[in-house]
Amino acid sequence: MSLKIDQDHSRFRNIVRGRIRQNLRKYISQGELIGRKGKDLVSIPIPQIEIPRFRYSDRQQGGAGQGDGNPGDPVGGDQGDEQGEGGRKAGEGAGEHVLEVDVTLDELAAILGEELELPDIRDKGKSKIINEKDRYTGIRRVGPESLRHFRRTYREALKRQISMGSYSADRPIVVPIPDDKRFRSWKTQAEPVANAVIIYMMDVSGSMGDEQKEIVRIESFWIDTWLQRQYKGLESRYIIHDAVAREVDRETFFHTRESGGTMISSAYKLCAQLIDDHYPPEEWNIYPFHFSDGDNWSMDDTLHCVELLKQKVLPRVNMFAYGQVESPYGSGQFIKDLRDHFSKDERVITSEIRDKDAIVGSIKEFLGKGA
Repeated sequence: MSLKIDQDHSRFRNIVRGRIRQNLRKYISQGELIGRKGKDLVSIPIPQIEIPRFRYSDRQQGGAGQGDGNPGDPVGGDQGDEQGEGGRKAGEGAGEHVLEVDVTLDELAAILGEELELPDIRDKGKSKIINEKDRYTGIRRVGPESLRHFRRTYREALKRQISMGSYSADRPIVVPIPDDKRFRSWKTQAEPVANAVIIYMMDVSGSMGDEQKEIVRIESFWIDTWLQRQYKGLESRYIIHDAVAREVDRETFFHTRESGGTMISSAYKLCAQLIDDHYPPEEWNIYPFHFSDGDNWSMDDTLHCVELLKQKVLPRVNMFAYGQVESPYGSGQFIKDLRDHFSKDERVITSEIRDKDAIVGSIKEFLGKGA
């Protein structure tokens, strides 16, 4: 029975994975997952997957009830045949059947990678950061009660009772004594950890509206999801800028309302400073992502950005990603300047994000080379 249930569950999970893959672009573009993100599970609405359920027969059946109602009285009051709950008219169309299915972020990342054909990322760092983990390696006779192995303890008790002739098949009672107790043993193992940091930078000047920030929010969620599957340790840092850059928390990053001019070089300076202060490139895999509508204060500042990238940022990072979100107020010039100066540098990846439907293609442009 247990094997049959496991097989049915596995079959159902495969159906769910297939539906997620089929509708992945819709889920990404509509941002259905973002607000539903739990600690490590994401609830995705999977429409039109039928699951077994009990139904009442159409035939009249006898039965027992409770209460003072008369036969034929409608449930919930005196509404007529065409009235539903609260007196509303009955509708003609079919209702929306939605099944909520929880999947882990690791499963989501796997589905994303399969659908977009994303390659696994090769660790650039030398993995000098060591993480110690306790692993269960065997069974021993002594230990704390919290590590008592239930099955092995009762197996020892059963063996003892059978050997002593005190076990009865008619009354199969097994009572462990202290000598029967078995406990899990463990060993602390040190293993290298490939750590990574994403440094998100976003232009929050007046031309970056709520729609543009929503695109950045959705895309960054999926970038996080994919990179978390590639690395055992992943940190995220957030920089916002108009004419001046500052580091903020995640909530502020996505909800700040700013205005004013734009000096992109201020963000690149702060990014370089974060790397200098916290992330030695020989130990960290570093991914700066910058999102803007392409406006900058002047060509002089754009040239300053180019120098900062060449001298301070690119020599230390796995890749540098620039996503230009289309805005009715932005000129869109900055991406053209980056492409002119870094057309032959594979570490610089640019992407134009016209709207939410373009998010999937942008993720593939950023991560499709296994940076």
